[in-house]
Amino acid sequence: MALINRASHEIGCKIVYYGPGLGGKTTNLKQIYQKVSPDAKGQLISLATEMDRTLFFDFMPLDLGSIQGYKTKFHLYTVPGQVFYNASRKLVLRGVDGVVFVADSQDERFGDTVESFRNLGENLVEMGLSLATVPAILQYNKRDLPNIVPIEKLRAVLNPDRRYPEVEAVASSGIGVFETLKALAKLVLANVGKKLA
Repeated sequence: MALINRASHEIGCKIVYYGPGLGGKTTNLKQIYQKVSPDAKGQLISLATEMDRTLFFDFMPLDLGSIQGYKTKFHLYTVPGQVFYNASRKLVLRGVDGVVFVADSQDERFGDTVESFRNLGENLVEMGLSLATVPAILQYNKRDLPNIVPIEKLRAVLNPDRRYPEVEAVASSGIGVFETLKALAKLVLANVGKKLA
């Protein structure tokens, strides 16, 4: 839930990148970090293990201007992709304002992607939230590889009613990365604007 500081006229919004291990969550944040001007970002913190590139989170405050006179900062996090880090996933999700679900488009990772999406829904429910109430975007990543699942198959399982905006991406080269962030930021800021009214 967005932190609104009325005294300093600042809003802090938390966006979490969720998805299977090695699906492109950390790559998204690294692309954003590299391309955002130095005065609009904080330190990027990345914790790696042998099993997964991100053990706990990546954190990056990103100044996105103002809304109704309030300065906005987005805090971008990734969750660990490996299933056995589920307690850490829940911790990172706490207080979330928006979710980017990064789907690994590779055919051999389809089961992991579906399982991760199911896990996201379960973890949100445990916190009294749901994918119906938290702004979310689906990013279909790794679309440049030869062994990918067709979008229609991914959509049939992850987004059959077209509830969530979708972006095709190749995070490793930056394709779709900023489109994903901008689309979700717009949804999150619309929610925050309602709270300020």
